[in-house]
Amino acid sequence: MLEETTRLHLLYDFYGKLLKERQRKYFDMYYREDLSLGEIAELENISRQAVFEQVKRIARTMEDYESKLGLLARYERRRALLEELERELSEKAWQHSRALQLTRQLLALEMEID
Repeated sequence: MLEETTRLHLLYDFYGKLLKERQRKYFDMYYREDLSLGEIAELENISRQAVFEQVKRIARTMEDYESKLGLLARYERRRALLEELERELSEKAWQHSRALQLTRQLLALEMEID
């Protein structure tokens, strides 16, 4: 479950701005504020089932965006390659190299998903 939630948070980082305002609101309440379906239903004056369906629809929508655009997959590949490069450059001979500094800066940028 944690892995799925982490993936949804990453997808939201990439595609959240493409969602409707109401979808972003439900995502925030359910995944970021950790409210239960029942709590959201009570706050929104709708059924728990309606909230459940909305949350599932949001996840499907973001997965659909990912299948078409592949931003998360490319991000993960870039990050893995940069981490491998950092490990290689961190060996004794390269510890103070400009290449290592640049690699670390690139890794830091990769972590700044907006």
